[in-house]
Amino acid sequence: MEKQFRTTEISNPTFESNNLRFITVKSNNLKGRGDICVFVPPLANLANIPLAILLHGVYGSAWSWSQQGGVHHTAWELMQKGAIGPMVIAMPSDGLWGDGSGYLPHHQRDFEKWIVDDVPTAVRQNISMVGDMSPVYISGLSMGGFGALRLGLKYPEKFQAISAHSSITHLDQMALFVAENLSGYTQSHSSEHSVLGILDKQSGTLPKIRFDCGTEDLLLEHNRTLHQALKQRKVPHIYEEFKGGHEWSYWQNHVKDSLLFFNPT
Repeated sequence: MEKQFRTTEISNPTFESNNLRFITVKSNNLKGRGDICVFVPPLANLANIPLAILLHGVYGSAWSWSQQGGVHHTAWELMQKGAIGPMVIAMPSDGLWGDGSGYLPHHQRDFEKWIVDDVPTAVRQNISMVGDMSPVYISGLSMGGFGALRLGLKYPEKFQAISAHSSITHLDQMALFVAENLSGYTQSHSSEHSVLGILDKQSGTLPKIRFDCGTEDLLLEHNRTLHQALKQRKVPHIYEEFKGGHEWSYWQNHVKDSLLFFNPT
């Protein structure tokens, strides 16, 4: 495989724990380095197994899903039980701009292409069980849910399924969380600012879609609105509500719903 990155660093297996590996690459899209935490199941003789990209929310980084959500433990337990087949989980930083990049291109950096292009390439180049034939899924929480839904719908040829938790559904909702002025995130076309704006530009086959939200979440009504809009457009999807708020205890519990939805068994 041709090397896309000028520099790549990967953690030494001697010092790794809990089947987590760490990759840092120099990305032209980020105009600097980007970090990816990767859960690699401790199984031999695997090739072209699925890759799930898991996006964090505001204030977070590449370590958030593992060190706050314990997703690697959840995934391995499900694999050991036979509930899901083997998969690699890539947990990239969002590019670490401000309180959150929104996974959008802005400020001379393309945080969108970092996720869509660089992250899968970096994993394929460093984790041998992921290959060109590996199906790719995308998920995330809050701002990461916005990224998962938006990017999954915008690039349906790259992703086989989307699953999102407690999602921001429009750029305007970033104001609930970030200190930065939203004018800095503005795209050339307003359709790029919302999940529905992206959806309404698509005409072909879409990935499988599911999303959920807590009944005490400040984004609940926005998720309900998205659900109704998808129903009106007759877009197949699964929407679920569970007890809980905009908090790690909710995401730690319900990330399994994403993994089971992606279930490659």
